Amino acid sequence: MLWVILLVVVVAVLAYRFRAPLLAKILGQDRSRIDRQLNRRKD
Repeated sequence: MLWVILLVVVVAVLAYRFRAPLLAKILGQDRSRIDRQLNRRKD
């Protein structure tokens, strides 16, 4: 059971690290455009 939790954590971390290319692929947008959106300051 522990390995399931560990797997979920690893997948979540990888998805967070590679969110720009993943979102670009899913949404069909340019990666640079998604990078700009993600890195924009949220005031």
